[in-house]
Amino acid sequence: MSLPIDANRGNLERRVRDLIRDVPDYPKPGIVFKDITPLLASPADFVAVTEAMAAPFRGAGVTHVVAIESRGFIFGAPVAQHLAAGFVPVRKSGKLPFRTRREEYALEYGTDVLEIHDDCLTATSRVLVVDDVLATGGTAAAAGRLVAAAGGVVVGFSFLLALGFLPGIERLGERSLRALVTY
Repeated sequence: MSLPIDANRGNLERRVRDLIRDVPDYPKPGIVFKDITPLLASPADFVAVTEAMAAPFRGAGVTHVVAIESRGFIFGAPVAQHLAAGFVPVRKSGKLPFRTRREEYALEYGTDVLEIHDDCLTATSRVLVVDDVLATGGTAAAAGRLVAAAGGVVVGFSFLLALGFLPGIERLGERSLRALVTY
């Protein structure tokens, strides 16, 4: 399944594909890791990518961008700036200094926990959730549940990459979901 992409971004999609480096057998045999660091090292492409990740949500009244630790922070902060929105980090357990809300979610082998500050959102918060890669969708779904628990409304999800051969697109598909590149 391909995710919506603006026709004007076709060249950007090709550029992103050219810049993303495949690293076979990392972090374990059989995995092909999508290395985003060459993209991050290109200032013009990095700006273009964050602008493109924000663009579909310009008219959605986004008040906050929630980004998922850690690579989501890289994209979430500039996306928030492009949308003139606040930035809210979602972190692994024990990393935030104030009162938090927790969300446990399933991994392939076990569980993990994400946290958000208890006072970061209100009932008027309209939230865009940002991360680098959509794979199974478990982490993004957990972030969406945290937003709701903190009082906000998720208006959409924005990703640099989506792995279409994994169930993340279907798991989040009922919401507004965008990715610049789908593999």
